[in-house]
Amino acid sequence: MTDTQRTVPVRGVVAGHGTFASGIISAVDQITGRGGQFVAISNTGLCLDDIQGALARALDETGARVIFTDLPAGSCTMAVRRMIRERPGVLLVTGINLSLLLDFAMQDEADPLQAVQGALDRGRASMTAHGVPVHGA
Repeated sequence: MTDTQRTVPVRGVVAGHGTFASGIISAVDQITGRGGQFVAISNTGLCLDDIQGALARALDETGARVIFTDLPAGSCTMAVRRMIRERPGVLLVTGINLSLLLDFAMQDEADPLQAVQGALDRGRASMTAHGVPVHGA
């Protein structure tokens, strides 16, 4: 789907290393059909200023106010942190997972900034560990 064919308003920008952003958006789309709510930004081959510029353009072109990133200390997150000093209405959500993004995508009636809290709760709750070896046994 090209941007000119987009019929669903963009509610969030997903940014990360390599194909992380496009991959997680693809998974959201496969599961829910709502991947069109997101725009993907990759940091591949970009310096911090270039990432910041790409993110700013994505926000300006879409009107999105939420940026999701893969790593808390990654270059995309650093670029967003620099950028939001001048854009106080933008929210950064970092360390995302598929459960979080799915929950956000399904809250289409909620304000995007309010939808983040429920999505964070779902994302955190989805992480578990099974079959962890017992130490000292």
